Amino acid sequence: MAKKLLSILLAGVMTLSLVACGSGDSSSDAGTATESGSESQAADGEYTEITYAFVTFNTVPDDTSEVEEAINKISREKIGVEVHLMPLSIADYTQQVSLAVQNGEIDLFHTLGDLGNDIASDMCYDITDMIDTDAPETKALFEEEWLKTTMQDGKLYAIPTLKPFALQPMLIYRKDIAEELNLDLDSVKSAEDLTAIFAQVKEAHPEMTPLAPVSQGDSGLTRWIPNIDWLGDSFASPGGCLQGEDMTVTSYYDLADFEKYAKLVRDWYQNDYIMKDAATTTSAAAELMSSGNYFAYSASYSYPLEDTAASLSAPSGYEVGAISLGDAYLDTSSMNAVAQVVASTSEHPDAALKFLNLTYTDPDVINTMLYGLEGVDYVKNDDGTVSYPEGQDASTVPYTAQLSCGVLGNFFIQWPLEGSGSEESLKWEDEQNHNAPSSPAMGFSFDSSSVQTQYTAVSNVIQQYLPGIACGSVDTDTALAEFRQALKDAGYDDILAAKHTPLVYA
Repeated sequence: MAKKLLSILLAGVMTLSLVACGSGDSSSDAGTATESGSESQAADGEYTEITYAFVTFNTVPDDTSEVEEAINKISREKIGVEVHLMPLSIADYTQQVSLAVQNGEIDLFHTLGDLGNDIASDMCYDITDMIDTDAPETKALFEEEWLKTTMQDGKLYAIPTLKPFALQPMLIYRKDIAEELNLDLDSVKSAEDLTAIFAQVKEAHPEMTPLAPVSQGDSGLTRWIPNIDWLGDSFASPGGCLQGEDMTVTSYYDLADFEKYAKLVRDWYQNDYIMKDAATTTSAAAELMSSGNYFAYSASYSYPLEDTAASLSAPSGYEVGAISLGDAYLDTSSMNAVAQVVASTSEHPDAALKFLNLTYTDPDVINTMLYGLEGVDYVKNDDGTVSYPEGQDASTVPYTAQLSCGVLGNFFIQWPLEGSGSEESLKWEDEQNHNAPSSPAMGFSFDSSSVQTQYTAVSNVIQQYLPGIACGSVDTDTALAEFRQALKDAGYDDILAAKHTPLVYA
């Protein structure tokens, strides 16, 4: 969307706490990217070909060849590289990337809250000695402490997506419904306060479901638990974490807050306040909202409330508003949850890193990846913003990956959608990056290689139990007790002990 992105992470990622594009300011160092194309060209004049896999929260396009050609006109001249784009849906992304790396089919991908596991699984190329040669302009964009979040044992395995980092939990809601029912959204300060709001929506519109999931198995529950440091993992992976100032590594799923919010979502499920198929749907929030059958969803973003709402309105199909459900918090995962990786099996790691450098420094490259072709997929406005061609939107243009704005490259050189973004917003976002409360374990680096067997077993348990618990489709007390026991049986305590003894900092 215009100024953000989330992860997703990201989707997340995550969550994708990922959505919206940047300032449109191409007056930075964008034009200084290394123009060393001859180094990547074969003697016969052919170009080095690489493949870039990335998640799209929009419709996966049928054909990317014309967009690739537009990018390659730039990358051939600058670095002697041609790129093949591999946009993947959030539901398929992690599995398909893992298989593609194993088979040597991709050269670049990004993490979605799973960098530590990707390093332990030997999916990430060590770029420590390459970055000064192949991506020096990108390196210069980062503070030294920020790059430490993607290091392990002194080696650099990824480059964080450059974007506002401090994530704030929000509710994204339809303004027309809120205005029609005169909903008192100013009174909402936490997720618990939403029950009364959802009851009003359901009473007035029994055909509508008040809450859509962010993505498959993700009701938004993880966003409402404050001051969490995932210690290299995430909500959807083995999750040994810290909460607040307590330096004791604990199970995320044993936290009192986790149980409290899981019971809250269960209550919503029983009252038809949340999508019944939230645990299994393959549709993401924006797509569900655009159907007209949902009032709201909850996710985390790193942008002012008004900017977030403006950037999410077009993809949602309705004008939406945004309210805060908690405070922003910085931990290592805030920076490395979405990070760009050269695949360990790449046959052309130097070429891949050179192309990655363009996504941080060349506005035309990154914006073509996101928006597609001018006049076909978007139009450029006089004020530097972009919009969809007349009569079209994100669901009808041949190509757009606009919802991946905060997933790829440098947010601050990405064009904003019409009606979102401002210099004041950029200042606010920069201040959040530097001044938001942060974890006492910032920079934590965890080598999970000693507990990979446990990670696999625990991940399987989480995939089995977590979606139902987080989306309210199972009895909380019964399922949570079974879940916690299954985690212990799978070796979860070994992971927690490995993280806690000792805490190792990059």
